[in-house]
Amino acid sequence: MRAVEFQEYGGPEVLRVVEAEAPEPGRGQVSIDVAYAGVNFADLKARAEGYRVPSLPFRPGLEVSGRVRAVGPGVEGLRPGQEVAALTEGGAYAEVVVTTAATTFLLPQGVSLRTGATLPTVLPSAHALLHEVGRLRAGETVLVQGAAGGIGTVAGQLAKAAGAAAVYGVVSEASKAAHALKYGYDEVFVGSGFAEDVRRATGGRGVDLALDPVGGDTFRHSRDALAVFGRLVSFGNASSAEPWQVGQPELYPLGLSVSGFSILSLAQTAPEALRELAEHAFLTIADGTVELPVTAEFPLADASEAHRLIGSRKSTGKLLLRVGRS
Repeated sequence: MRAVEFQEYGGPEVLRVVEAEAPEPGRGQVSIDVAYAGVNFADLKARAEGYRVPSLPFRPGLEVSGRVRAVGPGVEGLRPGQEVAALTEGGAYAEVVVTTAATTFLLPQGVSLRTGATLPTVLPSAHALLHEVGRLRAGETVLVQGAAGGIGTVAGQLAKAAGAAAVYGVVSEASKAAHALKYGYDEVFVGSGFAEDVRRATGGRGVDLALDPVGGDTFRHSRDALAVFGRLVSFGNASSAEPWQVGQPELYPLGLSVSGFSILSLAQTAPEALRELAEHAFLTIADGTVELPVTAEFPLADASEAHRLIGSRKSTGKLLLRVGRS
């Protein structure tokens, strides 16, 4: 089979297509003939910084869609030929991938394999950020960093579907604002001055819930944009800044709350909670509550080009690698 891996850390050019034996599933695992693989910013951090890389060489890729190839001992409810989407611990940039049955999900009726590859990280993450962790209530206001990205595109729609009074987004450049405004956002701000923009848009009040995947100064500015009793959820550190710290001086005056979420960590510590979350979240695609556009698609051999596009910070929506038969 063909796979994409890197043997050293660096730029997109370190990604190489290799020939390898197709892996076989062990106990509690399934192998999948991959149709599409999702491309995520975490893949770039793995390639450049070793994020969640146990050893080299390493095959990146956290999410796939395809058909079950084989099941290992102890697996129930899955059988060869079924169309699935799966969250992996790496290795998705390949024609065959092995992952745990606990993070392999049957695709809902009417959801294509192409759409399925967009789901494993994005839909459950957006749902958890707004509901399970963010505790969004109807009538509240929301601020989302990275509003034109995969999670941002879904979060705007889910927030509006949940009855948010207003949903504000932040993007890195003006060209992305038009994309975000198609997907649930009332207003989209550009650049680092968004805290002042939020105060202006809310008459000085601030927002009830802010979602931040960036960290660093963006995390602090998001906190500054909160209303009284506001909640801030951190779900990444795209800036590679020092880990955030927050304490009594920042939280006590306005009764603020700060929490965090990582779908990859949840998959390891509470896979059954992830399964319940994913199954519920996937239905929002099946019933038309949200849509997640695929804005670029590359063949497996051009994975480096997909990385260059995401690394340019000019991409919107979801990027995919086309791997096998769909």
